[in-house]
Amino acid sequence: MKVLIIEDDHTLNKNISEALSAEGFDVMTLFDGSLVERTTKREQFDCIILDINLPGKNGFELCKHFRKNNITTPVIMLTAFSELEDKVQGFDCGADDYLTKPFFMRELIIRVNALIKRKGKNTYSTEPVFTFDDITLNDSTKKVFRNSTEIVLTPREYQILLKLIQQPGEIVSKADLVKEIWGGSFEANTNTIEVYINFLRNKLDKPFKKNTIKTKVGFGYYLDTK
Repeated sequence: MKVLIIEDDHTLNKNISEALSAEGFDVMTLFDGSLVERTTKREQFDCIILDINLPGKNGFELCKHFRKNNITTPVIMLTAFSELEDKVQGFDCGADDYLTKPFFMRELIIRVNALIKRKGKNTYSTEPVFTFDDITLNDSTKKVFRNSTEIVLTPREYQILLKLIQQPGEIVSKADLVKEIWGGSFEANTNTIEVYINFLRNKLDKPFKKNTIKTKVGFGYYLDTK
C-alpha cells in the first residue's frame, strides 16, 4: 500500500513516514503544496495525508483540485485547528477524515487502515446503477443525475446518498452512516452528519424544489417521494 504524506514540518513528516513504514506502507513525502498536483497526476496512492497550512498551495485548494479527477483515494487532513468550520470546509473539499495536531501516531495508522479497507470494500458493486424517483446514481462512474442534470457531489456527500439509495424508503441511522463512511475509528458527532445532509439537500433537493431526503427525528434519514 502506497501513502503520500504532504506536511511542511520536517520533523512531523519524518515521524509519520517512519511510523507508516514500520507498518509496512510504501511512503512518499512532500513538503511543498506546489509539487502535489504534478505528483498525484503521475503516481497512484492508496491514501493521502495532507496538511492544511502548506507553502505554495494550502490543503483545501489541493484537496478540491485532486477530487476533480479522483473521487476514491482517501484523504486525511492534518491541522492545528479544531474548529467545526475548518473541519466542514475540509470535508466539503473532499477530505475523508480529519486529525487535529498533536495526535497519536497509532490513531493515524488506525484511520489510514480503516479508510483503505473501506475503499477496497466499495471498489466493486454487483448493482452499479441505482435509481430513486428521478435520481440516478451510477456507482461505476461515481456520477449522480436528477432529471438528466448532473449533480456534482463531494465523496462524503456521494457516499451518504449511496447508502440511502441502496436502502430506498428505509431509515438509515446516523451511527450506520458514520460506520459506513468513516469507519469505526472516526468519532463523528451528530453535527457532522447533519451538515452533510444539509449539503446534500442544497444540491439534490432545493434546486429541483423537491423534499426527497427526509429526517426521522431520533432515528435517522431516508428517501421518500412524498
